This record gives sequence, structure tokens and C-alpha cells, in this order.
Amino acid sequence: MRQNVRHPLTMTSTPARIGIVMVVVLMFATVGVSRGAQLIPSLGFTKSTDSSAGDGKVFGGVALRASLLRFMSLEGGIAYRDESFSNGDLKVRMWPVTASVWLTPFPVVYAGGGLGWYRTTYDYRSSLPYNDTTTSKVGVHLGGGLAIPLAPSLGLDLNGRYIFMQKDNSIQFPSKFNPDFWNASLGLAIKF
Repeated sequence: MRQNVRHPLTMTSTPARIGIVMVVVLMFATVGVSRGAQLIPSLGFTKSTDSSAGDGKVFGGVALRASLLRFMSLEGGIAYRDESFSNGDLKVRMWPVTASVWLTPFPVVYAGGGLGWYRTTYDYRSSLPYNDTTTSKVGVHLGGGLAIPLAPSLGLDLNGRYIFMQKDNSIQFPSKFNPDFWNASLGLAIKF
């Protein structure tokens, strides 16, 4: 029997609520104190580091970044990606919601990391005897990028990060370099 699947943005679990509230508070709190908030829509590429994983996938996302101090920015973002397996018998959708702290030692270079909440839905073809399922996991990311100005209110943002998924949703920073996947994105930074 096929399980009813709720809309993916209808989240009722406590970690989901905490993640969404964290990003919304971060976004609105930093806009008030920042000297230059940016909206960054982006396209990217992500790939698992597992040796049995398939090809990487394209994803889309949007982030809000604001300068908190001259050398530090805070960012909240959400992305979406999906992929199909077994000729469409299984479709996997992921919505990572992330919060990051970026240190900016130079105006065009930034590095740092943050936390993410990764909601994943496994949607099976209705003719299969499997129930659709949704999981939520916490991940830690480390990375950096380049913020290249094009005009006073416009720039390119090149970002790369490694993601370390947490086993039991407790937050532990990696003790060795063994990421679960990586991603790279190119965005258009619009200052307002």
C-alpha cells in the first residue's frame, strides 16, 4: 500500500522547525545590522564521494548573505536537487537548508563553514510495493569561495564546500577529512 506523502515543504518534525527558524532568524537579523546584504541565486554541481555513487547532479539554490563585521559574513540558504534511479522507479529529492559563517580576509576571498539540515524524500513508482519515505539529517560543511564584483550592486559568487553528514543528528565537527559529498556553485550576487 502506498503511503501518503505530504508536500516536502510541510515539515512538522522538531529538527525541521528548528532548521527553518534558524535560517529565517539568521536572514532577518543580519539584514538589519549589515552594510551590504546580498541575494544569491545559484546553479551548482554536487557529487557523492562514495565509490559506488553514480554521476554528479546539477542543483539550484538561493542564499542571503550579510556582512556582520568587516571580516565576517553570515549566510542562510536553501537548495534543491533530484535524481532518478532504476529507470524512474525511484526518485530522490533533497532540500538542504544551511547556515554558514564566512570569514573574509580579503574582499574577494571567503572561507568558513556551517551547519545544514538535509531533508531527503525517496519516492517510489506507485506500482512498486514500497512506501515513500522522508528522512532528515544534520550535516556540517566546510568550504569557501570567490566574490567577484561586476558592478556596484552585482557580482559573481563562486562557492565550493565539502559536506560531512552526521550519524545521529548530533553536531560533531570532522576529526578527519572524509566528506560524504562535495558541491560547487556559481551564483549571481545582487546587493540591496
